[in-house]
Amino acid sequence: MRIDDAYDACVTITRRQAGNFSYGIRLLPEPKRNALSAVYAFARRVDDIGDGDLSPEVKLKGLEDARTDLRSVEFGLDGSRDPVLLALSDATRRFDLPLDAFDELIDGCRADVLGVEYPSFTALRRYCQCVAGSIGRLSLAIFGSPDRARDEPVADDLGVALQLTNILRDVVEDLDNGRVYLPGDELARFGCTLDRADDGTFVDDPENLVALLEFQAARAAEWYERGLRLLDVLDGRSRACCAAMAGIYHRLLTRMALRPSSILRGRTSLPDWEKALVAGVALLGGTP
Repeated sequence: MRIDDAYDACVTITRRQAGNFSYGIRLLPEPKRNALSAVYAFARRVDDIGDGDLSPEVKLKGLEDARTDLRSVEFGLDGSRDPVLLALSDATRRFDLPLDAFDELIDGCRADVLGVEYPSFTALRRYCQCVAGSIGRLSLAIFGSPDRARDEPVADDLGVALQLTNILRDVVEDLDNGRVYLPGDELARFGCTLDRADDGTFVDDPENLVALLEFQAARAAEWYERGLRLLDVLDGRSRACCAAMAGIYHRLLTRMALRPSSILRGRTSLPDWEKALVAGVALLGGTP
């Protein structure tokens, strides 16, 4: 398989499935766009294994198979006909991708499959660093920075901000799938259980629930303040990509923070025109 065809396959996956991220990725020059699409395509593969309908045993086996594939990329065994692995191997050579970040992503997906609970924000933060901070670090390698070791923690912080937004957005959907990501000690502090009656309504006191969600949104906003410092070290097109991706999620967070009770009615989303607007502002140098 030609490397161009492998990248084209990853770009197609990204445009079809990346949703919010695709608006930013399109703003990159072709070499970086191809590389970030390869990162996304492999990350999506891992996520799909963890989120699928298969048994936990089959999912765990699939995640370990993905880890084995990752080792083939790491050691340059890119003779595979798998376009995602071929593209990822080439992107790793071009941009020195920190492939151990993918191991963290796989660890985070294993935690999902195993039904790990998070007794404190310290535990939840580590999960967020695995499933989203890892992608921040991989993206930084592609964006480029004058001091990668210095800037990786900031990219990690931005990933945490995005994942905290996801968790808030998906509270109801995650409950439907038997998952609770909000820290246990904070649920107790606000007097909430997230239990629901037979008709799906929450049994917790509505004021307590709103206070809990407002607290979660305020903390996510603090992580954006940390993570968005990354924009200051990126070149123009990389900055635009990062600003577009972060800007869409930041708008989601702002919308939820203004109407926290809406979180309990289902997933909050932005219309396509608003996502395109955020990307356009980012391309012009705007800040989320």
